[in-house]
Amino acid sequence: MKNHHFTLPYEGGLIQKDLPAGILHTYERIWTHVYEESRPASYAIADMIVDAINAKKDGLFRLGLTTGSTPKSLYNELARRCKAGLVSFKNVEVVTIDEYYPSSGNELQSRNYRIHEALLDHVDILKENVHIPDGTVPADKLSDYCYEFDALARNLDLLVIGVGEQGQVGFNEAGSNEKTRTRVVRLSYASRKRQAGNFNHDMSVTPDKALTLGISTMLSAKKIVLMAWGEDKAAAVKAIAEGPATSDCPASLLQEHDHISFYVDEAAASLLTRSEAPWLVGPCDWTHKFVRKAVVWLCEVTGKPILKLTEKDYLNNGLSELLDKVGSYDKINIDVFNDLQHTITGWPGGKPNADDSTRPVSAKPYPKTVLIFSPHPDDDVISMGGTFIRLATQGHDVHVAYETSGNVAVHDDVVLQHMDCAFQLGFADKFDEVKKLVESKVPGEPEPRALLEMKGAIRRSEARGAVRSFGLNDNTNAHFLNLPFYESGGIKKNPRTQADVDIIKQLIKDLKPHMIFMAGDLADPHGTHRVCTEAALEAVEQLKEEGNAWLSETHVWLYRGAWMEWELGRVDMAVPLSPDEVVKKRHAIFRHLSQKDIVPFPGEDPREFWQRAEERTSNTARLYNMLGMAEYQAIEVFLKLY
Repeated sequence: MKNHHFTLPYEGGLIQKDLPAGILHTYERIWTHVYEESRPASYAIADMIVDAINAKKDGLFRLGLTTGSTPKSLYNELARRCKAGLVSFKNVEVVTIDEYYPSSGNELQSRNYRIHEALLDHVDILKENVHIPDGTVPADKLSDYCYEFDALARNLDLLVIGVGEQGQVGFNEAGSNEKTRTRVVRLSYASRKRQAGNFNHDMSVTPDKALTLGISTMLSAKKIVLMAWGEDKAAAVKAIAEGPATSDCPASLLQEHDHISFYVDEAAASLLTRSEAPWLVGPCDWTHKFVRKAVVWLCEVTGKPILKLTEKDYLNNGLSELLDKVGSYDKINIDVFNDLQHTITGWPGGKPNADDSTRPVSAKPYPKTVLIFSPHPDDDVISMGGTFIRLATQGHDVHVAYETSGNVAVHDDVVLQHMDCAFQLGFADKFDEVKKLVESKVPGEPEPRALLEMKGAIRRSEARGAVRSFGLNDNTNAHFLNLPFYESGGIKKNPRTQADVDIIKQLIKDLKPHMIFMAGDLADPHGTHRVCTEAALEAVEQLKEEGNAWLSETHVWLYRGAWMEWELGRVDMAVPLSPDEVVKKRHAIFRHLSQKDIVPFPGEDPREFWQRAEERTSNTARLYNMLGMAEYQAIEVFLKLY
């Protein structure tokens, strides 16, 4: 298996060849190194660490490390190189940056356990050279302990840190200043909600305090490397690299360090000036879609619709090169206006017996077989429910494949409520039995398989109900793949393997779809959405290599989730929704009752999924309208991968 890694197709941008570094990093207070995806970036950081360790001739090389999902690829690579004899950790002293308090190093969710599991147990480091904040220190001795650990953690040769979505480093969150030292911090409610994922989402057992190195302690390191992967880190990356140094974004306070660098993937870099408005930095490759991106940006900056943009608007906003390379401003305006207008269609499967020369989808064949991949059992309706409804009502053979069971996202109380309902209807009384099963859960360990099966059944019944609401046969058109990588029983998933890909391959071979829709989210490289999409893309590539010629006529479309939307520069198809269709979509989302109100991990946004989805699609409609297009209630947009 090639382990296909999902990235978006090239759409033009800054020409970096021969561009002086000082110009490339013009807007950056911390020079940021952008890689296509996280693995090559991790390999580059591994090169730096290995070279520094091997260059150390006298004494110990003092290395500060972070925990979490961000350094996963880095630690895998360091372990591989150690086993291959390319580096030894015998002369390395490791200091980690944080730990829950109270917490024992033997607890599965502790930082101590996780850093050993991820790296330290796989390299030849000496036990006495490992220093991890001790979450068992008695409260009356914490002050002295923190003072001593702070002294130990200062003047590291290299400190490697992942950053959080709000610019956290360690447990230094908003309000931390550049004077802070190693200390105990009380975690905010939002922080505890994030960390509760490591404790079976049980807030009652999630620690409310933590030990962390302070910003001052981190600044004492001789060299600092920051890391961030995925578009959910994009806002933080921009604030850290280009924004002012402020305690509102603690990692930005590291800007004052003389030897600091930032490693990110393209998704995390998407809001940096060189990605968002690269014409302000240097010469660009003006592809068709890149021109559209620039014009949409200019409309937002000036507050004007496309056809009202003037030559002065282009010249005053750094787009003179576009005029030089592409042509007059009025021609650009008309071309981009027509281009965007042609993305809009009420026929997402193609309009039968119509001229399709300017339509995003061909008229033939009709009807089409359509396959929608949904990472969880509700992503289909949340992300593209209106288009799903339109495809079904326009007569296409629409199938939806739920790639994972979504079982860990069902609250225990929901299971008990279903058991009580069964009893009240006169079926077997299993309430007390299931309650004991719930009470047997151990924080940090996988949930009992019997409980997970019940939760999976609840989510399947909800998905089937949503499919029936569209008028589809839930027995023949709803497919529950239960990909093995997801079935770990906890938040940490198993690695994606060929077994996952084979399940997807078989479904594609059986259906031979003309259109395939997939989740296009570019968040955490180890997140469920991304893993599912990479498995599906790998399945398509393998089928092509195996000689399935019919796939040459199959097109893959990417939708977005509840939080993000495609920038209009990339959009290939925009499906407008009527007010009635918005309501139908909302009602389909409501079928997923286990995800309403008490969903275990809703993220930072307190709104329900239907509210987020409706705001996203209504904002897209407003943006199209602002650009000069017709006014719609809502619009769902898609990117054509191939």
